[in-house]
Amino acid sequence: MSTAVLERQATTEQAAEPLLSVHNIEVVYDHVILVLKGVSLQVPKGGIVALLGANGAGKTTTLKAISTLLRTERGEVTKGSITLAGETVHDLTPTQLVRRGVVQVMEGRHCFEHLTVEENLLTGAYTRRDGAAAVRRDLEMVYHYFPRLRERRKSLAGYTSGGEQQMCAIGRALMARPTVVLLDEPSMGLAPQLVEEIFEIVARLNREEHVTFLLAEQNTNVALRYARYGYVLENGRVVLDGDAESLRNNEDVKEFYLGLSSSGRKSFREIKSYKRRKRWL
Repeated sequence: MSTAVLERQATTEQAAEPLLSVHNIEVVYDHVILVLKGVSLQVPKGGIVALLGANGAGKTTTLKAISTLLRTERGEVTKGSITLAGETVHDLTPTQLVRRGVVQVMEGRHCFEHLTVEENLLTGAYTRRDGAAAVRRDLEMVYHYFPRLRERRKSLAGYTSGGEQQMCAIGRALMARPTVVLLDEPSMGLAPQLVEEIFEIVARLNREEHVTFLLAEQNTNVALRYARYGYVLENGRVVLDGDAESLRNNEDVKEFYLGLSSSGRKSFREIKSYKRRKRWL
């Protein structure tokens, strides 16, 4: 598919009625610490949207605000709104939200180490009420996309590799039959080859199973190759957004997140010592 077609597709998706909409939210921890300062974003049905930024920019907090997991960390949405298919959802419990089709895959994978891979996958279906046969069909679907999990299904999750645990975490989310998956730092701690494999599977799930993804990622290079639209977060604010191609070609994004400039690739030392402030701040 050509770049021009992808750009038109991304623009059309963003113009359509969003499946998930975050409007001007502020998040406070411990009633004192302001972390998000008016974040707004939209995720179209069937899209892959990237939430980009450095460590501490507010990506994970944004995902937890959507999944209503902030309360477990003494955080709360104090302003703004979050809607799913036009209905306000930020006051729901995490269980109610999972039943509405929104599931978060946490940063760091967080598998149940003492359970087997298959037992981990089955825990993802705990909110379902459609019977054992439907759960078994979806388990086979997960094994279809992650054949390595079928091979390791009887192994304790704690003894599998980091890549296998990430696959297990994504597979567990799929067992809830989600419409939206919030994917937090899927590349963290993984070898580049495994990162590519996991993102390819995400793209297939989006294309073939019509699962919508909002993914938070520091690896801007790989995220913008698979996402159709992206938002750049800095210090709890959205400072830039656009279709993936325009963000890849943005000079500031290239310099600060990809290590590239008009003069070519920069070394790590040059990037760390670079003093010019970003133009969007």
